Amino acid sequence: MRVLRTAGRLALGFFLAFAGLGHLTFAREAFYAQVPQWIPLDQDFVVVASGIVEIVLGLSLLLVRKHRVLLGWVVAAFFVAVFPGNISQLVTATDSFGLNSDSSRALRLVFQPVLVAWALWGTGAWRHWRQARRRRAA
Repeated sequence: MRVLRTAGRLALGFFLAFAGLGHLTFAREAFYAQVPQWIPLDQDFVVVASGIVEIVLGLSLLLVRKHRVLLGWVVAAFFVAVFPGNISQLVTATDSFGLNSDSSRALRLVFQPVLVAWALWGTGAWRHWRQARRRRAA
């Protein structure tokens, strides 16, 4: 299980770093679709800033060992924080990343909780939380 968890953490790290690079380069305009209109910041700034955060989180998942549990919670919180952008893309019916129907945009929403769980599982954060809870109950 440990090898599987490590592979999951590394895969998520690569995924995040690659997505972050996309924010800054080849997919920059596509990411505009996920910036809700109600955010009072420049759309390009939000895309670039979130891309930088994704790169840092991805590299951290790949390289940081000491604070892995905390990192898992931070990555999970990041996925929760960007969820409104995915909802906005559905509500505004904005096509991007091949999501050109309400059903495809709605299906994408299902995967955000999967990413949260993946971050918590792959870093051992979920296991650590359960163990701490058991210790407190004992």
